[in-house]
Amino acid sequence: MCGRYSFASSKEKVAKQLGIKVEQPLEANYNIAPTQKAYIITDAQPDVLQQFRWGLIPYWARDTKAGSNLINARAEGIASKPSFRIPIRKQRCLVIADGFYEWRKEGRGMASSPFRIMMHDGALLVFAGIWDVWKNDDGEEIHSFSVITTRPNAEVSKIHNRMPVVLPNRDLQSRWFAEKDLLETLALLNPLEDDMLRIYAVSHAVNSVEANSPDLYNPVEPPPRLFD
Repeated sequence: MCGRYSFASSKEKVAKQLGIKVEQPLEANYNIAPTQKAYIITDAQPDVLQQFRWGLIPYWARDTKAGSNLINARAEGIASKPSFRIPIRKQRCLVIADGFYEWRKEGRGMASSPFRIMMHDGALLVFAGIWDVWKNDDGEEIHSFSVITTRPNAEVSKIHNRMPVVLPNRDLQSRWFAEKDLLETLALLNPLEDDMLRIYAVSHAVNSVEANSPDLYNPVEPPPRLFD
């Protein structure tokens, strides 16, 4: 599961890494939580950076409550899930991040320890995602998305049993948008290669959705035996 992530980057870095024009100032969010808006690029507008609500609301949902439970879409079985089977075929997106948070359970009675996970080289993380548009009775539209998750690579497996699907280069990102064959699309939903991520412990302050400052990126001493 990916329950929190972050994005604090310059428009120049986004434009250079993703090959798009970014004219508007970008809003930093050091602790993106479900139901908040975040930056994505959709297959419908592949050259435009947009802000959608995190937590997919299927177009057929009665209300917006479904979005709180659909922040992630498991790669396994995604093609047959009612909420995801149309988006995986027709409505794909790239979710832009500079890192994500995961919590590792410690001993009995101890609080879970938060960790920040980012690319070793400082590049942006680009997650595979899906999106949808929901309308209320007044015709107001809410654009929303889910992050697709898969089994962890070697590094993340020391923290958690799931991780976001990361598309680390433009070739994979382009294929994610362009691929028409469902089986070939699903074949892209793999764990990131090993040894590409940096993982370090951060403060429990990140547990609060109200916390949102650069201090959340500061490393703290990790629990013992984490990387044994």
